[in-house]
Amino acid sequence: MNAVLHRAQILVEALPYIQKFSGKIVVVKYGGSTRNEDSTSFFQDLVMMKQVNIHPVVVHGGGPEITALLESMGSQVQFVNGLRVTDHTVLDAASMVLVGKINKQIVSQIQSYGGNAIGLSGIDGKLLLAEKKQSKDVDLGYVGEIKEVNCTLLRGLIEQGYIPVISPLGVDHQGQRYNINADTVAAVVAGALNAEKLVLSTNVAGLYVEENGEKQTISAIGAKKIAEYIASGQIHGGMVPKVQACLEALSRGVQRTHIVDGRQEHVLLLELLTDTGVGTMVTKEDDV
Repeated sequence: MNAVLHRAQILVEALPYIQKFSGKIVVVKYGGSTRNEDSTSFFQDLVMMKQVNIHPVVVHGGGPEITALLESMGSQVQFVNGLRVTDHTVLDAASMVLVGKINKQIVSQIQSYGGNAIGLSGIDGKLLLAEKKQSKDVDLGYVGEIKEVNCTLLRGLIEQGYIPVISPLGVDHQGQRYNINADTVAAVVAGALNAEKLVLSTNVAGLYVEENGEKQTISAIGAKKIAEYIASGQIHGGMVPKVQACLEALSRGVQRTHIVDGRQEHVLLLELLTDTGVGTMVTKEDDV
């Protein structure tokens, strides 16, 4: 009986959060770095969210798989500030991995737990209208930045009961494809849809810094402190686009942004429907 009561208490704890987020959109970035882990609970969480009228929109990456394919082809792999330099070969490899493999696997996984998912790339229906991203450091090639999101398409799919699953590719008015950082795609889509939350899943337990030789996870951080940590090198590599994506989403009106460990069981439900939450919350202000 005690175990049954405990389950009931968990449901009661979730009730105010279900009521708060009912009808709201939550954009979830499913990190490529967590794909080798057991993601059963992650997909169950997405289906559960939709069942209680919280609308997840999934943006996925695929960096490790793209790198593995390029290395098997003998192609050079180069990153600048966490962004992959993209020539024709890299663009074709990214399209093959993201659209032809990962997107359909995620759709299948969600549907295996009773959800109704639909896979899209940013090219479909000009979902992500993009242009070449300029960099003062190096020519990034076919790396894009989003100029417009086809929200009519996404909202229509959401209203019809689908969980959209988006590959981070874009297209310009001339039909040129672009590779776009998945964290950035998630942030811009979240802003365009007026999402309640942006949740970025990765393979660490949130944002951390090293102090006295020890790693310390940060529960909450604001824009000023982020700038300091980037300048000092405490935040570096692939984590830079993640925190920048959080700040981008906040600047576009998203209420809350989070970086969480996608390997943790039921991480989405823990973040959304419990009093404590998990990972690192990124905010505009440093006083949180």
